[in-house]
Amino acid sequence: MPNLAYCGGMNDTSLPVVRLRPKANTRAIRHGFPWIYAGEMVTDRRTQALAPGTIAILEDADRTPMGLVGVTPHSKIIARMLDRDPAQAIDEAWLEDRIARALRHRERLYPQPFYRLVHAEADGLPGVVIDRFGDAAVIQPNAAWAERLLEPLVDALVRVTGVGTVVKSASGRARGLEGLDDEGGILRGALDGPIPVVMNGATYMADLEGGQKTGLFFDQRDNHAFAARLGAGGRVLDVFAHVGGFGLAALANGATAALAVDGSAGALTLAEAGAEAGNMGGAFETRRGDAFATLEALAREGASFDMVVCDPPAFAPSKSARDAGLRAYEKVARLAAPLVAKDGYLVLCSCSHAADLAAFRDASARGIGRAGRRGQLIHTGFAGPDHPQLPQLAETGYLKALFFRL
Repeated sequence: MPNLAYCGGMNDTSLPVVRLRPKANTRAIRHGFPWIYAGEMVTDRRTQALAPGTIAILEDADRTPMGLVGVTPHSKIIARMLDRDPAQAIDEAWLEDRIARALRHRERLYPQPFYRLVHAEADGLPGVVIDRFGDAAVIQPNAAWAERLLEPLVDALVRVTGVGTVVKSASGRARGLEGLDDEGGILRGALDGPIPVVMNGATYMADLEGGQKTGLFFDQRDNHAFAARLGAGGRVLDVFAHVGGFGLAALANGATAALAVDGSAGALTLAEAGAEAGNMGGAFETRRGDAFATLEALAREGASFDMVVCDPPAFAPSKSARDAGLRAYEKVARLAAPLVAKDGYLVLCSCSHAADLAAFRDASARGIGRAGRRGQLIHTGFAGPDHPQLPQLAETGYLKALFFRL
């Protein structure tokens, strides 16, 4: 772990300097775009020799300082803007200030400390995701600079929030792209099992150490609430259910029954525990299996639901996967639509930033049409306000939820 003294501003002569090429899009960077791609930076031997996560002064082609960046020499995103002030010190006080600012926003939104506390670039901490679960927090340091400064980052987190337990989640594609390992674990404190989280009247069991990502998807909170209104009084099918997100919210708000489908036995066990904790076990069923195969099987069985929700993982995590991902989203819609009762609702979600809203909407509509159904698009949902978007970075607006009445 480096000493934070090496992360001072431009008055610190220990800081290296990296420079943009003449044809780099300096206007976008000056206007808030937080990434510098490899082709935009001079990558001489000195720059290539920098350790991943090095804090450096960024200059334009005319040698005018533009700010401080975290550099990952062999990544496609070779630098991430940390501060527009090249004289700023990236120290404990700087980290605390960023976390405290993020905390003030969340405390205005939620009466209980269960939320996404830091949403990466949008909260001024590029590549850093922190989800809070009461007295515990899960941190994902998905950029090399954050991995390098993980210890002071955790210290700042503890001082600002007072959490007693901090877990590092090292899963996910982003860390691999930065050349980082997948070694996670408990950094501070201890855990004695999944943490119950109450949202929209339902109880979810979040496995912070062994679950997917940080253990729970806070981003769908508002979409759970909207879907729960539609599912009241009816039967609900929740596909790619994870720990029971849409199904449990619907039951807590008046649905008569819910079937949760997922490929993970561990996730479904947590979903069942959440149903029991909310006294909804008698109305909640689970079915483990491949989502596509299960949708086809339910159709053969003649099953019908008043609301069907499909919230798959990112089928299009990159531009190269976009076309295949859109075909997968179309297939989900085609297989799910026949299971929706007349005048029922179909909810289709995408967390793929590479598939924009228009493309995802078109793919979903094609799938519904190919199933012989017609639908009204009644609502489009996005991530909640604890997942703010950085307007200059489309990737921060990744989540879409389409609500159709068929």
